[in-house]
Amino acid sequence: MPVPILKQGQILIATVRAALSDSDTERFRDVLMQRVSESRAKGIIVDITALDVLDSFAARSLQTIARMTRLRGADTVIVGVQPEVAFAMVQLGLAFEDMDTALDLEEGLALLNQKLELDKSTGGRSGAG
Repeated sequence: MPVPILKQGQILIATVRAALSDSDTERFRDVLMQRVSESRAKGIIVDITALDVLDSFAARSLQTIARMTRLRGADTVIVGVQPEVAFAMVQLGLAFEDMDTALDLEEGLALLNQKLELDKSTGGRSGAG
């Protein structure tokens, strides 16, 4: 199942509408990385609001996506982590400690726009590491 990826300014928004198979998850990662390169995106939002289950492969894949996009100069924010998903992740010992999360799309956009403004005002040196 393809994941739609929309472009809004310097931000790409990917909305995961249903649980993805492992091969769909890998395809999503590859397509997203291609779109980051093509569009020179500075921010990525991955919206997982529709998911009520997130297995360990999918969680690790989201972490990989965030790390890969960071190496390409873009920040990633995961939005819409449902309470039951958060609970299951904690129980499994999984966490999004090394990436930003937000409650919803609006909050995720605000976070990325704030980071983009900070980068602009500091010449692209907002503590990226």
